[in-house]
Amino acid sequence: MRRALLIAGVMAVGAGWPTQAAPAKVHQLVVFRDGSAQAKTVSARATRVSVGGRRCTVGDGTPLAALVRSKPGRLELHDFGNCSRRASDGAGLFVRSIGGDANRGQNGWVYKVGRRAATAGAADPGGPFGRGRLRAGQRVTWFYCRMRDGGCQRALELKLTTLPGTLIATVRGYDDQGKGVAVEGAAVAAGGASAQTDATGVARLTLPAGRYTAVASKAGLVRSFAERAEVP
Repeated sequence: MRRALLIAGVMAVGAGWPTQAAPAKVHQLVVFRDGSAQAKTVSARATRVSVGGRRCTVGDGTPLAALVRSKPGRLELHDFGNCSRRASDGAGLFVRSIGGDANRGQNGWVYKVGRRAATAGAADPGGPFGRGRLRAGQRVTWFYCRMRDGGCQRALELKLTTLPGTLIATVRGYDDQGKGVAVEGAAVAAGGASAQTDATGVARLTLPAGRYTAVASKAGLVRSFAERAEVP
């Protein structure tokens, strides 16, 4: 788990840092230990953070830059490298706490891009998987990992389809490697209505015609991003 936590590069309090190209805007979800969450579309433009009395640059297009700019609450970090005003030195930045939820033992903050847990630090200039930095529109999920059997709890993904008067929700849970399974017993809420998924991961909500935003959650798992659909 130590490696998993080290990839979760960190936090901070930073001012803007000019870049030569337009920075990517990403969809970010931060899920806290109690299940509450903050969702924002945020710029991943480079910024600076304070670490151990030093001013360090967090590079453009990195998950850490987006996290810092989203201001999710008090952020605490540690530097396992030698961060400096050069973005290339920020790969060792590590999230210790967000909003009072601090790492303990093998449990602590990690992040996913899409369905997969990243393999590099959140400020690594090589990007989350060593193949380039964040692209516009990507989804980044920060969550408090509870380590079990060598991996974190699954993160939920919600897909919506509609029929007249009915919202059909399909929920799958993805592990660190991005492998998904149908999730039974997940609660899907939309428009004041809710339903639980069956053994195939499907829930049906009866709703009047209109536009809705839905979220899936289940105790012990990471809640989904909000999804939108229009019921005819």
